[in-house]
Amino acid sequence: MPFRDVKRHFEDVLAAIDKISEFLSGMDFDAYCSDDRTKSAVERKLQIITEAVIRLEDDGQGAFPEIDHKGYRGMGNILRHSYHRIDDLTVWSTVKEDLPLLQATVERLLSGSRDL
Repeated sequence: MPFRDVKRHFEDVLAAIDKISEFLSGMDFDAYCSDDRTKSAVERKLQIITEAVIRLEDDGQGAFPEIDHKGYRGMGNILRHSYHRIDDLTVWSTVKEDLPLLQATVERLLSGSRDL
């Protein structure tokens, strides 16, 4: 599988979002904060999402302006390099507010007329 495979990156994003939803099913923020296993799993899937988004950006500057490449790159840098600065509320907000928008965008792009 080539490194630059737009469709695969989109599918990876969607699969990771689905897993995060599964991991968090029935949890509120307090339950999330007290469950290290779930936090670790969610953070790992966020790393996958951020890496896929970075690869999409690398495929062409501005190729997918609908996606907040800069924001996801920043989140990925924190998850990978500044793990000591990970804030549970930021992760929770990203998952609850940003990922549904990303999911809708990726689904639209996959089903659209773009030749991926």
